[in-house]
Amino acid sequence: MTIRPLADRVVIKMTEAEEVSEGGIILAGSAKEKPSVAEVVAVGAGGMVDGHEVKMELKVGDKVLVGQYAGSKVKLDGQEYTIVHQSEVLAVVE
Repeated sequence: MTIRPLADRVVIKMTEAEEVSEGGIILAGSAKEKPSVAEVVAVGAGGMVDGHEVKMELKVGDKVLVGQYAGSKVKLDGQEYTIVHQSEVLAVVE
């Protein structure tokens, strides 16, 4: 099954948090920072959103930074994804 986002929405998959700190200490699950880097999995077509033309600047495979509580979480085929508006993406990691 695939996800096809509509309008200005983007489907992202969060990357896994580091399990070892910079000092070499293994972190417990509750001590890990929630990751804010994600990979773009699918991109909507853009178009008119709330009376404004939206041009999609992201593409599949981009690494992006998003806010910790951005978007809506969905689970599909055992994988967890987040669907956000393109405007909720803070930056592209190059």
